[in-house]
Amino acid sequence: MSIDNGWLSLAERIDSPHYHARASSEDINLLVIHNISLPPGKFGGNYVSDLFTGKLDPNVDPYFKDIYQLRVSAHCLIRRDGHIIQYVSFDDCAWHAGVSQFQTREKCNEFSIGIELEGTDDIPYTDKQYQQLSLLTSILKIHYKDIADNIVGHSDIAPGRKTDPGQAFDWQNYRNMLKQFKH
Repeated sequence: MSIDNGWLSLAERIDSPHYHARASSEDINLLVIHNISLPPGKFGGNYVSDLFTGKLDPNVDPYFKDIYQLRVSAHCLIRRDGHIIQYVSFDDCAWHAGVSQFQTREKCNEFSIGIELEGTDDIPYTDKQYQQLSLLTSILKIHYKDIADNIVGHSDIAPGRKTDPGQAFDWQNYRNMLKQFKH
């Protein structure tokens, strides 16, 4: 797996219209881990991709009526089976963080990469997700060196507003898996 012009090789590519150009890709110094499931607590299907591309049908599920008009995206989604979908070039700003702050900087979208895990705060993530997230993180660290010491959950940059990736995310397991990819 490698990154070419901001795009991950071997990932499925589904372009999202919900992004904007970064002032500079040299400013990227934060990796934000999220979770998402649509409808909440349900896995599989194309609903996350539909949301990130502005195509979510509000009539499919009552929950969708409240979110179908959101203009959100992430750089990548890692599904339960480890399949990776990329929606936005890493060199551009995906709209994943919302109102957020890391250290003294606000508007984290401007300097971060957002990775969604298909999951919820309280259902354990799969081994394949940890493996793919660790591999992806190691590749991102090669291209965007400043993220190495700045990997956080959405809850860390939007406390009180967001809780993901939640208590089910095993940070120690993730950190241990990252060690196998030392460069």
